Amino acid sequence: MRKPILQNLVEMTGLRDHLRLELSVLSTLQALTGIVDIRALELFTREGQTFVRPRTWLEQGQLLSSDAEAAQDPRREPLERRPDLQACIASQSASVVHVPRRGRYVLWLPVWMNDKVSTCLEITQSRAFSQHRLDVILGIFQVYKNYQSLLDYSERDALTGLFNRKTFDEQFARHAASAALAQGTEPGTPCADEQHGPRQQWLAVVDIDHFKQVNDRFGHLYGDEVLILMANLLRSSFRSHDRIFRFGGEEFVVLLRNATLETARKAFERFRETVQTHTFPQVGHVSVSIGFVGTSTGSPVEILGQADQALYFAKEHGRNQVHYYDDLVAAGQLQTKMAHDDVELF
Repeated sequence: MRKPILQNLVEMTGLRDHLRLELSVLSTLQALTGIVDIRALELFTREGQTFVRPRTWLEQGQLLSSDAEAAQDPRREPLERRPDLQACIASQSASVVHVPRRGRYVLWLPVWMNDKVSTCLEITQSRAFSQHRLDVILGIFQVYKNYQSLLDYSERDALTGLFNRKTFDEQFARHAASAALAQGTEPGTPCADEQHGPRQQWLAVVDIDHFKQVNDRFGHLYGDEVLILMANLLRSSFRSHDRIFRFGGEEFVVLLRNATLETARKAFERFRETVQTHTFPQVGHVSVSIGFVGTSTGSPVEILGQADQALYFAKEHGRNQVHYYDDLVAAGQLQTKMAHDDVELF
């Protein structure tokens, strides 16, 4: 038994992807004798209510996983329907054994990060967990948590805790592919919505207006506080399955998933208004300019460039505005790029 576990641990610590790391730890635990079921449950909040859904699960002896949008998963259910799991998380327990019926013993291992839990491993046996078995499982789980923390740290901006620039290309490609797979289309094809137009992924570049003046007038300490509070406003303004990045300085990027143009426009405009009305300590009020574009065609670099063009148009025409790249092109206020082999011309 030791050899496959050690081999799995070696493989697990060689991964650089959270989902593959999750699959690896479940595969390691599955190698233990007597395991009848094993899953990774994802917890997420939508409109103030906490939901749970299986993100990785065992089916006919094989581990399957989904990176699709959690809020659209038909297997999701309110956490309150699982009162024992809800109580486990509410008590901030490191681990809990639950016995739903005779011959069924369930071990829950919440993954706590920054006093929050978004993942819980669920291990089921047909007999009670011995102390030795618990020690082995908890040891493997601790290796997994430690390595996940290291991986998470490498992916995030140290000041704001948002994803950093390094992770953008990988996340962009993965979410574009998973959105297309969920809709049965090729990557880059927007999904039809009869009432509100095509649904797709949207990319917005957000820039704090006159941020240099904030640093010059109040100092970098308050400038950093503005960045941290801006990151918090971004988190609270967008959905849990959307992705937010800090690209450095005062620039942020938002990937808005599975939304129509109307929804995207309203979401970015609502965020602009939220920032405008927010009072920042000592500094007072600041504003943001936003340029956004659909991601159905083009490489990450091309799409970023288009969003940047819309952003700079907003900053050059009064700031504190939201502009959609295609609108500006259609109105003749921006010119599209024309690609000729490896050279792009304006």
